[in-house]
Amino acid sequence: MRKFGLIGHPLSHSFSKKYFTKKFEKEGITDATYELFPIESIDQLPRLLQENPGLIGLNVTIPYKEQVLKFLNEVDPKAQEIGAVNTLKIANGKLKGYNTDYHGFKDSLIKFIGPNKIPSNALILGTGGASKAVKAVLEDLNITYQLVSRNLQEGQLSYESLNTQYSILNTAKLIINTTPLGMSPNVNSLPNLPYDQLTEHHFLYDLVYNPMKTAFLQKGIIAGCWVKNGLEMLYGQAEKAWEIWGA
Repeated sequence: MRKFGLIGHPLSHSFSKKYFTKKFEKEGITDATYELFPIESIDQLPRLLQENPGLIGLNVTIPYKEQVLKFLNEVDPKAQEIGAVNTLKIANGKLKGYNTDYHGFKDSLIKFIGPNKIPSNALILGTGGASKAVKAVLEDLNITYQLVSRNLQEGQLSYESLNTQYSILNTAKLIINTTPLGMSPNVNSLPNLPYDQLTEHHFLYDLVYNPMKTAFLQKGIIAGCWVKNGLEMLYGQAEKAWEIWGA
């Protein structure tokens, strides 16, 4: 039996187990299983691998996407550039790390823009781990971006500046929310933006997918914007992981 799984903490609301279990059933894959491995410290990884010699691949979620790097024998160049790993391939006792969030977001964003002209300027809301793959994708698509943060650092914008400098939203036609604002159960929370400045030329992408239409996206719909949630990205990164595992 081939074994796959997810490490992180906590894992109470895991998308991955449901996704892969359903995939195995739908595609008639009977020699594979996908388990949850909630570990309280990344230092427990070597023991986990020792106790589960049948593991071929692991997904990595919060808070270990960066911490796991020190255990890897090899890192895919794109994941190295991003500085975060969410997929491990295990072969002959060696670990290789990949970032499939990058592929999931890139494919989804290109489909989202469709035949429209790719916006030349973007705002990335949030500076946490989720923003790293997004930054790499925008760089590879030659989209200039600015980071927006509550806790200001050099080279970043504040939400206050967006609400006082009207030219920013005029120029940045792509706005990507990488924060958990609006995620269930806190469905009424949303980034502090001047939503009255949104137009039908703006593209709003929310990495949150539960609920399907966050308060952020609902504001975009009212303004006539193009909107998209993170569900397709989630499916895309999972399928890319499956491809990497060679399964």
